[in-house]
Parts: sequence; C-alpha cells; structure tokens
Amino acid sequence: MLGSTPGWPAVLADGPVVLRPYKRSDGRAWSDVRIANQKWLAPWESAPPGPWSEMNSTRAYGYVYQDMRRSARRGESMPFAVLFQDRLVGHLNLGNIVRRAFSSAYAGYWVDHRVAGQGVIPTALALAVDHAFGPGGLHRIEVNIRPENRPSRRVVEKLGFREEAYHQRYMHIDGTWRDHLGYALTSEEVAAEGGLMARWRRVRA
Repeated sequence: MLGSTPGWPAVLADGPVVLRPYKRSDGRAWSDVRIANQKWLAPWESAPPGPWSEMNSTRAYGYVYQDMRRSARRGESMPFAVLFQDRLVGHLNLGNIVRRAFSSAYAGYWVDHRVAGQGVIPTALALAVDHAFGPGGLHRIEVNIRPENRPSRRVVEKLGFREEAYHQRYMHIDGTWRDHLGYALTSEEVAAEGGLMARWRRVRA
C-alpha cells in the first residue's frame, strides 16, 4: 500500500505484537478471525446489512482490502493488521486523517476475544499513536466509543486518553443511532514521558 501519507507504509512492533499493512493474502486469516468473533464484535460495529458470514468472507475481504488500499494511497488512513505471536488477531486504523492546521486522525480497533486482556490492543494503539505523532506528522488522535463498550473504554483509559465529550446519537449501529464517548490525546500530553509506549510500559510494570 504505497501512498502519500507521511510515515506510511510502516511496520511497528513491540515483542509479540506487530502492526503491518494488510496483504492480499490475509483474506483467509481475516475471515476466520472475524467469523469466530461475531458475538464479540457485531454489537459494536457499523456494518452493512447482510449475514455476518457473507460480510466477513474471503470474498468480502477483497473489497475491504481494496478500500483500505485506496484510502491509504490518498493519505486518508493508516490501516494496520494486528498480529500477536505471528497470527492475525485484530485491526487498528488511523482514519479520517486531516492535515495542516488540524493534523488529526480517528483511531478504531478490534481484537480477537481469544487474546483479549493480554495487552495486545493497548500495545498496538500505543505503537500507532507514537508513530502518528512521530513519522506520521499528526498532533491529535481521537477515539469514539459507545458507553456500554467497557473493554474498548478500558483500552484508552489504561493509556491515559482524556474523556472529553459525549456525542449523542453519534453513529448508526445495530439498528439505531448510538451515543458515543469521545476520548483524545495530543502529542504534547505524552512527549514529556517519552511517548505513549513508554507510558504504557510504566503502567504495565
């Protein structure tokens, strides 16, 4: 996925957690993990109508992959496959990238429930934020999460994201418009600590 986004493409790693651009050959692994996590993921995702198995098939991955590739080429996103111990277990995207005076992006993520609680996504998000604030040239990362989604909220709260907004009827999910909590972090908030990964390592210790 070659593109005009500063710092993209990139491979980021900390121990067994690796973030890398998606490959065309990831289709089977992506489909398998998505289908195995329907109950875990479906309540929180804004998805097109249709059976989960079809929307997350290897054929569907072809369309998802092309869409991610186009978005990255236009400099609008940095979509990462999340690997843990060399297995695809999740996804993290820095999307809706806006440059110039705003220099901001929204982060979104999901992870296989079978590795949840092992620090995979907090590590992945910390790696991605440090990359965004460094080679990516961004100043602010936002994450919007449904109030009921405690596992996802714990990720940003562990990393010290600020809760700064309550967005009423923010996104259409699972048949209706859902409220979201807005979290954010700016580069200045972690610079003195040596970056977000450095903060996360201290929290884990």
